[in-house]
Amino acid sequence: MALSKKPTTGMKDILPQEMKIRDYVIGVIQETYAQFGFTHIETPCVENIANLNCKAGGENEKLIFKIMKRGEKLNLETAKEENDLTDSGLRYDLTVPLVRFYSNNSAALPSPFKALQIGPVWRADRPQRGRYRQFYQCDIDILGEASNLAEIELITATTTTLGKLGFKNFEIRINERRILKAMAAYAGFPEDQYDEVFIILDKMDKIGMDGVEEDLINHGFAAESAKKYLALFKGLEDNKANGLEYIAGELGDFLDADIRANLGEIIDSVNATKAAQFEVVFDPTLVRGMSYYTGTIFEIAIPEFGGSCGGGGRYDKMVGQFTGQDTPACGFSIGFERIVLLLLENNFQIPDEKEKVAFLIEKGVDSDRLSEIMKEAAALRAEGKQVLVSRMNKNKKFQKEQLETQGYFEFKDFYRETLKN
Repeated sequence: MALSKKPTTGMKDILPQEMKIRDYVIGVIQETYAQFGFTHIETPCVENIANLNCKAGGENEKLIFKIMKRGEKLNLETAKEENDLTDSGLRYDLTVPLVRFYSNNSAALPSPFKALQIGPVWRADRPQRGRYRQFYQCDIDILGEASNLAEIELITATTTTLGKLGFKNFEIRINERRILKAMAAYAGFPEDQYDEVFIILDKMDKIGMDGVEEDLINHGFAAESAKKYLALFKGLEDNKANGLEYIAGELGDFLDADIRANLGEIIDSVNATKAAQFEVVFDPTLVRGMSYYTGTIFEIAIPEFGGSCGGGGRYDKMVGQFTGQDTPACGFSIGFERIVLLLLENNFQIPDEKEKVAFLIEKGVDSDRLSEIMKEAAALRAEGKQVLVSRMNKNKKFQKEQLETQGYFEFKDFYRETLKN
C-alpha cells in the first residue's frame, strides 16, 4: 500500500518561513504577558470526554475529535452507543483544560492566579481562511479576581501585545451578558428563550437589522417584541458616541446601575492606560458563542481581516462545575493563526533579526581546513550571529537565492582551489 504524502484533511504542514514568524510572535507574546505577571502553564492535549461535554463549549462540543477506548476497555461486541466506545477527546479550546487544571492545583497556586497558555487545539470544523482543524490558541486568564481589575489587565496586556506586533487602528468590541439579558427582558422576550434570541442577534453583521427582525418573527417571537428590541439598536446609531449611556437610559430599571458603571469603568481605565493605537467600542450586538460567559465579553476586530481576531470574557460559574464552589474567572484569547496570517500577507519582517552568515563548502576540502571552518563558524555564533554550515550544491547560484529568501545575505565560499594556493 502506498503511503499518503498529504497531511490530514483540514490540517497543514508549516514551512520554515512561516515557522520563523510563528516563533517570533510566540516570543513577543510570552515576553509581554510575563511583564504583566502571567505565568506559563501547559495542559495535556487529551481531555476526559465528560469534561469536553460539560455543556460549556457551545457549538464546539459538536466538533470534538473523539478517541476510542483502548485495550480491555474497548469491547465492540457489547457496545450499544457512542459512550461505550469513547472516553476521551482532543481539546477544542484551552479554557476547559485550564479550569480542570485549576480545580486540581488551586491549593498550590497564588490567588489570584494569572495563567498563560499557548498550544494546539482541534475542531472537526470546515476549514476557513486563517483557521484549520488543528490550530494554535494563545490564552491569558485570571482566576480568583472578582473585580473588574481582571478585565482591565487582560485587555491592556492583549492590546499591548498587538501593538508590539505592529497592529494599529483596531477595535476592542465590548459588551456585558447582563446587558444582553436586560435588553431581551425590556423587549418582552421569554427568559427561557434568551439564548435563541442571542443566536439570531449574533447574525446582525451578516443579515442586518431588518434580517434579524424577520428572523425573530419567523422563529415564533412576537412581532411587537422584535420591533421594540430592534428599536434599541436603531436608536444607538444616532448615539454612538455615548452608546452605553443611551442603552442604560432606555432600559431604565431593567438594567442595574452598577452593571453600567462597571463596564464604563473598564472602558475608561483601558483608554487611560493603553500603549497601542486602538479604540474600545461598546457593542450591544456582541454575543460570543460560549455559554459559560457570565459578565463582560469582548472581541478584537482588525479591519484587514474583516472579522474577529480573538476574544474572551468573564466565566465565574465554570470552576464550580468541577469543585462545587464558584471561583471568579476571566480570560482573553488572541487569534494566533489569524494574526500570523495577516503578518505573512503583509510581508512582515522580524525587527532586529540576528545577522545570518552561510558557509558553503565544496566537496574535497580536507579535514584540517574543515576544522578551521567549523571554529570560525563557532566564533561567529559566539558573537550572536546565526551561522549555517552547508555543502555547496552544483548550482551554487540557485542555492544562494534560496538562502537569501531565508535571510542569509553574507556568504563564505570554500573551494578546493583555495587549498592549492
